Amino acid sequence: MSNSPDPFSSVVNVDSTRIDLSGEWQLRSSDGEYEVAARVPGDTHSALLDANKIEDPYWGRNELEVQDLARKDWLYSRVVEISEELLSAPSIFLHIESLDTIGEVWVNGVKLLETDNMFVRHRVEAKSVLRAGENEIEIRISSAELEAKRRAAAAPYPLPQTNAPIQSPHRNLVRKVQCHGGWDWGPCLMVSGINGPIVLATNEKGRIEYTYTEQTHRQGVCELEVFCEFESLVEESICWSAAFDGEIFSFEADLVKGANLLRGSLVVEEPKLWWPNGYGEAKLYDLSIEVAEEVVEKRIGLRKMDLVYEEDEVGLSFVARVNGVNVFCKGANWIPMDALPQRQTREAYEDLLTSSVDANMNMIRVWGGGQYEQDVFYELCDEKGLLVWQDFMFACSMYPSSKDFLESVEREAIHQVKRLRDHACIALWCGNNENIGALNWYEESRKNRDRYIVDYDRLNSGVLQRVTEELDPARVFWPSSPCGGPNDYSDAFHNDRRGDMHYWDVWHRGMNLEAYYEVTPRFCSEFGYQSFPSMEVVKTYAEEGDLNVTSPVMEHHQRNKGGNSKIVEMFTRYFRMPVGADGFIYLSQILQGLAIKMAVEHWRHLRPVCMGTLYWQLNDNWPVCSWASVNYGGKWKLLHHMAKEFYAPTIVSAFQKEGGDSVEIWLTNDRLEQVKGTVTLRVIDFSGKVLRSESFDREIVAEGAEKLMDLKIDEWTDSPEGTFLSMALETEEGLCDNTHFFAKYKTCEIEKAEISVSAAEIEGELVARVSTDKPAFFVSVDAEGISGEFDQNGFTLLPGEDRELVFRAKEEGVSADSLKGAIKVRDLRGTY
Repeated sequence: MSNSPDPFSSVVNVDSTRIDLSGEWQLRSSDGEYEVAARVPGDTHSALLDANKIEDPYWGRNELEVQDLARKDWLYSRVVEISEELLSAPSIFLHIESLDTIGEVWVNGVKLLETDNMFVRHRVEAKSVLRAGENEIEIRISSAELEAKRRAAAAPYPLPQTNAPIQSPHRNLVRKVQCHGGWDWGPCLMVSGINGPIVLATNEKGRIEYTYTEQTHRQGVCELEVFCEFESLVEESICWSAAFDGEIFSFEADLVKGANLLRGSLVVEEPKLWWPNGYGEAKLYDLSIEVAEEVVEKRIGLRKMDLVYEEDEVGLSFVARVNGVNVFCKGANWIPMDALPQRQTREAYEDLLTSSVDANMNMIRVWGGGQYEQDVFYELCDEKGLLVWQDFMFACSMYPSSKDFLESVEREAIHQVKRLRDHACIALWCGNNENIGALNWYEESRKNRDRYIVDYDRLNSGVLQRVTEELDPARVFWPSSPCGGPNDYSDAFHNDRRGDMHYWDVWHRGMNLEAYYEVTPRFCSEFGYQSFPSMEVVKTYAEEGDLNVTSPVMEHHQRNKGGNSKIVEMFTRYFRMPVGADGFIYLSQILQGLAIKMAVEHWRHLRPVCMGTLYWQLNDNWPVCSWASVNYGGKWKLLHHMAKEFYAPTIVSAFQKEGGDSVEIWLTNDRLEQVKGTVTLRVIDFSGKVLRSESFDREIVAEGAEKLMDLKIDEWTDSPEGTFLSMALETEEGLCDNTHFFAKYKTCEIEKAEISVSAAEIEGELVARVSTDKPAFFVSVDAEGISGEFDQNGFTLLPGEDRELVFRAKEEGVSADSLKGAIKVRDLRGTY
C-alpha cells in the first residue's frame, strides 16, 4: 500500500495482486434528482459542477443555491471485473483511506462496512462476497447534516458549536471536516465523497497494517528500532527485513494468525540529522520494510525533537528544541487548501509549501477545524524542513463524551498517530483548537462549566492524550491551543506568560496596531489581520458592478461579522482613505502586512522569552476576504512578501510606541553563529533628500537580539511628518532593509512618485527593473494574469536606488515582453 496509485486515473488498474478502484464511478442522489459521472477520489459537489448540474458555488452568492445538497443521500457505484486468478488468493481485502462521512459499503448486495468517521481508514475482508466476472460495488452515503440533527435531538443536553454566517448545524456531532459546515473565512459546502486511495488487494500470507520507528540518539549514533504491525493469515516462522539507506537488516519472527507486532533494531553510525528550514539540511533516509513479500517504503529523518515547557521567572516556557537547538518557530496556520476536496492536488500542496519555505518559514500549524492532511503534505514538509504543529480535528465547540463517540475518536486517533508518527516534520500533537476558551463562549457552558469540563476531559485526556502517549511517546501532547500547559484550564487568550497564546485584540477588539507591543507571548500560535484578496481573485467571484466593499457579493465573500467595516475603519486611523476598488484592495493588503510585521518583529526581538510566531493564516479554501497571506489559487498577497523579509534570519527593526518621542532600533539574529554587519540609518525627506546618515559596525549575538540604540526623534529630525527613517543591515549573507515612519502615514505629505519599469531576460531569468524619481512606499509589482511571483515586493523604492526583481514563473511560455505587458505597479501615494 506504500506506492499509492494515481488518484485521478480514468481506468481500473488491474494486476495479479490488486485492483485500483480510483477513476470514474456513477453518482446519484437517493431522491433521483441527480445522476452523473464522478471522479474517485472526489466529492459530490465537484461531480455535479463537472457535469454542469450546479453553478460554481464560489461565484457571487451561488453558495446559497446549493445548501440543499447537504440534506441529500448519495450513492456511488461501479462495476469491476475480477479474474479467477485474483479470486484464487487466500484473502482479498478492500482498502478505503477515507469515506466522508456517514456511509455503508455494499458488494454484490452484501453490506461489508459501516462508517461514521471520515478520519478512520478502513480495511475489510471481501473475498467471500466477490465472484469471477462482474462485481457491483456501491457506497451509500447518508446526509451528515441530517445525522447531526438527529444526534442533537437525542443528546441529553446541548453541545454548542461556533457560529458562522452560513453554517450547517451541529457539525461538531459528526466526525467530519468541521469547516465543511462553514467558518468565519470559509463557505458552507457539506460535501460527501470518497477521499484518497480505494483498492481491492490480495494477500498470500498477510498484510502490513502500519510501520513506524523509534529513535534513540547518543553521541555519533542513532539507534533505530523498527516496528511492523502485520495481520497474518498463517502461523509460521519467517525472516523479515528492513533496508535502511541501502543496507539490509534481517530479523526472525514467529507469526501467529491475526495481529502481530514485529520489531527489530539497527544502528546508524554518524547519522546526518534532519533540520528545520534555516537550520541545516532536511536530510531524509530511505527505509523499506518487507514481510512475507509485502513491502512498505518510506523516507525518514533522524532527529531528536523536544517541546520544552518549564516553569521559569516569567511563567511557563514553550520552546521547540530540535537536535538540542532551541528553534524560533516562524510560520503560519494551515487550513484545508480547498473547500472542494477534489481540487486538493499534489501541485497545489507543492505550491503552497514552497511558498512557505520561500518566506523563510520553518513551521506550519495544521489547524483543528480542518483535516489530517494527505500523505503528500507531510512528505513535502519532511523534504522542505517544515515542522508541523499537528492539531487533532476538534475546534471551537463542545463535543460529546458518549461511549460511541469516544470509541470512534479512539479509532481515529490510533490510525492518525500510527500513520503520521514517522514523519520527521511532526513537532507535537495538540488536542484541539480553542476548546478550552470555548467553555467561556456559550451560555450553556458558562452556566454549567463542570458538566462540559467532564466532556472535555473524557475526550481530550481520556482518549487523545492517552492514545498519543501510548503510540508516540517521543512527542509531547499539548492539551489545547491556546493553553497554559497540562491541567491548566484558564483562558490562555489573555495570558501572555504561559504556554501558547492566541492574540486577537487588534482584529476582534479593534485595538490599534501598537497594541502588539504590549504583550510578550511565550509562543503566539494565532494572531492575524484581514485583507481583501487581490483584484485578480476578486474578479473570479464578482462582476464589475459588484466591486464595492459594501456590495452584497463583496459582503458575501467576507465571513467575519463586520470584517469589511473593521478594515475601512482602521484605514482612517493610519492612512488616507483610498480611491476606487483597486485602492481599497491594495491598501487593505498594506494594512494587513503592516499589522503582522509589527507583531512579528516585536515578538522576535523578545527571544528567548518568546520563541515562536505562527500568524493566522497561510491560505484560503475559496476566494474570500480573509486573514490569508496567499491568495486562493496561490499568488502571494503583500503580507507574504513582507513575511519573507520579517522572517529572514537576521533583521533590523524599529519600535515606536504611540505618542513616544524615541524609536528603539533592534538587531535580531536567529542564526546559530554570531553575525558581523554594518547598520546604516538615514533620515530622508519625501523628495528623496538624505538629511542625516550614520553607520554602525556590529557583531550581532547568535540566537538572540540586541538593541542598537534609542533614537531620539527630535534629535534626528525637525519634521516627523516630513521625513522617514531608512534602515539597512548589510552582512555577508546579504542586505536587509526596513523603513520606519515617525508619524502616521495619513499625516505625512508624501510626494507623488513617477515609477518606471522595464523587463528583460538576463542569464535565463526574467528580471524587472524598477526606478523612481521620489521615494515610493509599499511598492507592489504584479504580473497580472501570469502565474508567478517576484522575489521582492511591498518594498520602499528610493531615487537612484533602482531594484532588479527576479520573476519566478509558474507557467510555461512567459517571455520578457509578455511580462512587461502584464506588469502593474502600485505604491502608497497612488491609492489616494
